[in-house]
Amino acid sequence: MALSPRSLGLFFIYLISFLIGLPANLLAMRAFIGRVRQPQPAPIHVLLLSLTLADLLLLLLLPFKIMEAAYDLYWPLGDLLCVLTGFGFYSGIYCSTWLLAGISIERYRSVAFPVQYKLSRRPLYGVIAAVVSCVLSFGHCSIVIIVENLPTNKTTQQAQGLPVCYDDFTEEQLALVLPVRLELCLVLFFIPMAVTTFCYWRFVHIMLSRPQVGARKRWRAVALAAVTLFNFLVCFGPYNVSHVVGFIQRRSQSWRACAVLLSALNACIDPLIFYFSSSAVRKAFNKGLQRLQAWGASLSGCWRARTQEQALEKGDGTLGMTNINFRGD
Repeated sequence: MALSPRSLGLFFIYLISFLIGLPANLLAMRAFIGRVRQPQPAPIHVLLLSLTLADLLLLLLLPFKIMEAAYDLYWPLGDLLCVLTGFGFYSGIYCSTWLLAGISIERYRSVAFPVQYKLSRRPLYGVIAAVVSCVLSFGHCSIVIIVENLPTNKTTQQAQGLPVCYDDFTEEQLALVLPVRLELCLVLFFIPMAVTTFCYWRFVHIMLSRPQVGARKRWRAVALAAVTLFNFLVCFGPYNVSHVVGFIQRRSQSWRACAVLLSALNACIDPLIFYFSSSAVRKAFNKGLQRLQAWGASLSGCWRARTQEQALEKGDGTLGMTNINFRGD
C-alpha cells in the first residue's frame, strides 16, 4: 500500500524516537536503580526512576504505532491489541506530566527551603507521589477501554478490510470521549504545567540570585527548566489543545495523529532532564559515550587494517604479474 506523506513522516519519526529513546532511557533507568538502592534515597530519585519507567512503557508500545503508520493509520492487529496499546500509550504520556511537576516541586523546595527539605527528605514521599501520578493517568486513560467496548461504526470498515484504532467515533462515543478529553487536558496538563512553571521560575530565580552558586550549576538549572517547559509546550501542548478544540467543535480532530507524535517525542527529551537532574545519570551517559567512542575507534582501526592488508595483497599480486611478464619477454 502506498503511504500518504503524513503516514510516512509518522513512521520514520516514530522509528527514530524508538531507536534513540529506548537506549537512553535504559541507561538512565540503570543509573536511577543504583541510586535508589543506596541508603536513604531522595524522593526526587524515586520520581526520576518513575518517569523513566513511564517513558519505557511508551517506547515499548511504539512498535505498534510504527506498524499502524506503516498501514497508513489503519489497524491490522485486532481489537484487543488496539485497546491495550492505546491504554498503555496514553497512560504513559499522561503519567509523565505530574511526575515532571513533582520533580519541579522537589527542585524548588531544595533551594528555597534547604533545611526543611533535608529534614523531610524521605523516599516514601516520592513513592506516594509516583503512585498518585499513576492512578490519575491510568484511571483517566481507562476511557480507551470503555470507548472501544461501546457500539462503534467499525462494521463497515472491517468489511472493507480497513479497521482503525481509537478513531472515527460514533455520536454516542463522542458524547463520552470529548468531555473526558477536556478533563484530561485540565487535570493532567494545565494544572501540572502551571505548577511546573511556577516552581522552575522560582528555582531559576533563586539559583541566579545567589553569588555562591557556580556558573556550571546555574547553567544546569536554566537548561533543566528550559527542557522541561519545552516538553510541556511542544510535546504535550498540541495534543492537549486538540482536546479543547475537539470539545468546542464536537468532533475528533484529523490532525490528532501528528499531535500524538509530538507527545511521544517526550520520551526522547526526558533523558536530557535526567542528565541535568542527576550526577549519576551524567556519569552513566559519559561512560556510555566513552564506550561508544572506544568501540568506534576499534572498528575504525580494524577497517583501516583490513584495507591495508587488501592493498598489500593487491600490490603483491600486481608485482608478481609484472615479474612474470618481464621474464616472458
